[in-house]
Amino acid sequence: MHFYDKAKQFSLKEISPKAERIDQEAIFPEDIFDQIAKEGYFSLLVPKEYGGEGKGLSEHTQVCMAFAEGSATVALCYMMHNVALNCINQHGDEALKRKIFTEVVENQKMLALAYSEIGTGTHFYKPEITAQYSDSGVVLNGIKSMVTSAGYASYYLVLSPAKDPENINNWVVPLENQGLSFALSKWNGLGMRANVSCPMEMKDLFLENLYKIGEEGSGATQVFATVAPFFLAGLASVYSGLGTQIFQEAIQHATTRKYAEDSSLAHIETVQIHLSNLYTKSSSARAMTAEAARSYDHQEPDAAAKIIAARIFASESVIENATTAMRIGGGKSYNKQTPLERLLRDSFAGQIMAPSVDVLKVWLGKALSGQPIP
Repeated sequence: MHFYDKAKQFSLKEISPKAERIDQEAIFPEDIFDQIAKEGYFSLLVPKEYGGEGKGLSEHTQVCMAFAEGSATVALCYMMHNVALNCINQHGDEALKRKIFTEVVENQKMLALAYSEIGTGTHFYKPEITAQYSDSGVVLNGIKSMVTSAGYASYYLVLSPAKDPENINNWVVPLENQGLSFALSKWNGLGMRANVSCPMEMKDLFLENLYKIGEEGSGATQVFATVAPFFLAGLASVYSGLGTQIFQEAIQHATTRKYAEDSSLAHIETVQIHLSNLYTKSSSARAMTAEAARSYDHQEPDAAAKIIAARIFASESVIENATTAMRIGGGKSYNKQTPLERLLRDSFAGQIMAPSVDVLKVWLGKALSGQPIP
């Protein structure tokens, strides 16, 4: 857990002290991400031959978990950067990899995902935007919804119809491209308020062929074989870390909230039961996530099922833990005098993050019964 320990120290210093402010302001925390870049975390998954750390899923989950113990919003945005980088590393040609990895390593540029759709929502492998092809590239038109790190990230991964409309392509869209804009005023999230997840519009946006990831029509394969494992494990890490933060805040409140005779909430048996449940669920989520990452790194046959299960459990248990913690926090938390109200709001994002928990349960059932995942 070397990478977790290092990232945890960074999180305590650079993320935790600013978590309340970035929630209140609901703007992207550029100062935090400038520090993340400065410390080299953007290069975690960049191969060593391109100047990066060359790490894999286990390190990805460790860093995301540690960041989430400071701010789930920060961890979520960072996680998506890693997912995008890994997809380019696995499927991009040499020219694209050299360009993007150089920007990340030398210029500390950040990546993001722009997959979700206005209509199909979490079924992001069914893109609604239009794509007109020529020998030199493609012109994209349409809107992607809920684009995290909007306006700050330098590159956005976008799915579009392929030349054969039965298939899809995966593209890298540079921030400076003409025809790209963000509806920043549309963001007013219940939780994860600093991720600035807003619509992204492409109007007659031209991309050279250089920016296509992988072979023509291979987008769906990339999504399910490469994007999904790192994305789902990353989300499991984010909500596992958030669950740990919720438990720690509940312990802090229960042991410091004193009665007149100097006993604390923690001396009440019911509160002890609540704390026990918080610890058990948050620890289980962490263990499932770590095991899923280990299984993937060792190419075990049930790794996909473990990753999906970890994401489902972490997303559902964190809501249960946040609700229980609010009962421990009582009036002080309801009146926003503890961080628990903010953490409760953050926890609900896990239910709607693509793919949603309902979709994932169908996928897990298919995986366990030997059926193909769409």
